[in-house]
Amino acid sequence: MELFLRGVAVYLFLLVLFRILGKRSLAETTTFDFVLLLIIGEATQQALLGNDFSVTNALVLITVLMGIDIVFAKLKGRYKPLDNILEGAPLILVDHGKPLKKRMKEARVDSEDIMEAARLTHGLERMHQIKYAVLERDGQISIIPDSSA
Repeated sequence: MELFLRGVAVYLFLLVLFRILGKRSLAETTTFDFVLLLIIGEATQQALLGNDFSVTNALVLITVLMGIDIVFAKLKGRYKPLDNILEGAPLILVDHGKPLKKRMKEARVDSEDIMEAARLTHGLERMHQIKYAVLERDGQISIIPDSSA
């Protein structure tokens, strides 16, 4: 039972942690971020397994973690508010060429990130050419060009 509770506690902690960090932190993983994730994985292993490194214990723990993930996936499908809490919702960052600075700051996205997405996807050069820039749930920035600009 202790193993089950450890698995649930660590899963929920990491879920909350990555929701607080925001979408962009996962979408733009750098080499340092990757190393940090490896370190987190090692620390998590110690928290989850304690001193019992048996294969049986590891298999039970993997089953618990995957089970929690499956339960959340099914609940998200049924309850839209839970889906928004766990996965977030798309966020408009630019509205008719005007950057929404407060939202950009909260999402830790700057004008250069938006313009990079605009250049890569549509070849746009200026902010006023963007009708909407949307920070998607997966951390990517979608650009809808302004056809009148």
